[in-house]
Amino acid sequence: MIKSSFYLITIVGLILVSLMMGTAKTNAIDDAAVAKELDAFLERAVAADEFSGAVLLARNDHVVFGKAYGFANKATNTPNNVDTKFNIGSMNKMFTAVAVAQLAERGKLSFTDTAGKLLPEYPNKEVAKVTVHQLLTHTSGMGSYHNEAYFSNLDKIRTVADLLPLFVNDPLAFEPGTRWQYSNSGYVVLGLIIEKVSGQDYFDYVKQNIFKRAGMVNTDSYETDKAVPNLALGYTKMQFSGGIDPSGTRHQNRRPARGSPAGGGYSTVGDLLRFSIALRSNKLLSQKYTELVMKGQVETQGPGAKYGYGFGDKEINGQRIVGHNGGAPGIGANFDMFPKLGYTAVVLTNYDPPAMSAVVTKLREVVSK
Repeated sequence: MIKSSFYLITIVGLILVSLMMGTAKTNAIDDAAVAKELDAFLERAVAADEFSGAVLLARNDHVVFGKAYGFANKATNTPNNVDTKFNIGSMNKMFTAVAVAQLAERGKLSFTDTAGKLLPEYPNKEVAKVTVHQLLTHTSGMGSYHNEAYFSNLDKIRTVADLLPLFVNDPLAFEPGTRWQYSNSGYVVLGLIIEKVSGQDYFDYVKQNIFKRAGMVNTDSYETDKAVPNLALGYTKMQFSGGIDPSGTRHQNRRPARGSPAGGGYSTVGDLLRFSIALRSNKLLSQKYTELVMKGQVETQGPGAKYGYGFGDKEINGQRIVGHNGGAPGIGANFDMFPKLGYTAVVLTNYDPPAMSAVVTKLREVVSK
């Protein structure tokens, strides 16, 4: 979008122990087979220059497969590794939603509160009637700030408030709560609400209350003019003027000065596994609120797909999958949690979004076998 948009000491007791040992052994063999299958699949994709990035598959906190491919910086021939920081696009919405849910759990706000109540000075009175629930579920009627003014000011946008002028006067596309329409602007408003209610800068809040709690040491909305070690540059076939480059060659993408509550931050496959573990173990939210954010609440445009509070909730290959993805020119990211099976699957790429699609499908197939 250049100009648009995983993890009896009796005879009976001895038999049980033996069966458990046999199961563990079988799982180890299965893990090795899965790892070999995934690696062969990815090596073929890399050989065809169809993938560059990092992939992780874990059962609970046990890593079944984790490997990186391609280059983080083609100019310096710096390879990607499992600790490389990739732009995760819209996956930041999960962090924003968890932050809002934390504040709700502490009684600082309610999901039925309106934007106008929490942000009394919000200038667009039509948007002021939208509720937190509607902002979280993309049923607010708001659109996206990825417009001409945004791309003209990429280097200047560093705070959540910097984004407001890009969309604040836009009218709602429909009456709040009547339809589903993906909205980046709505998540910026949620970022403003987090700042107002918590009294903290958005980026400081999520760093302290989500990343630090989960042990995510390599996740942040890094500023592009700051030196950040082991960060992947994005490579795209999209032209800055729009459309695919007829030559099919890749060039470095453009990035905003900083990410936002709607997306554009950076993370690693390992950190996203830590996020999954922290979330599922109720380290970030109570069980009640964890289930609330993850549960699909409104129908989206995909068949059988629902959206909760910053998380997609769908069934694929007979398995429930909860997570989020992200994509833009030179950016592809996908985060899948399989609640019943305990798996977490993460794909991060510094190529255009289609590069991750086949990998995501492959991971879902091997998990669901």
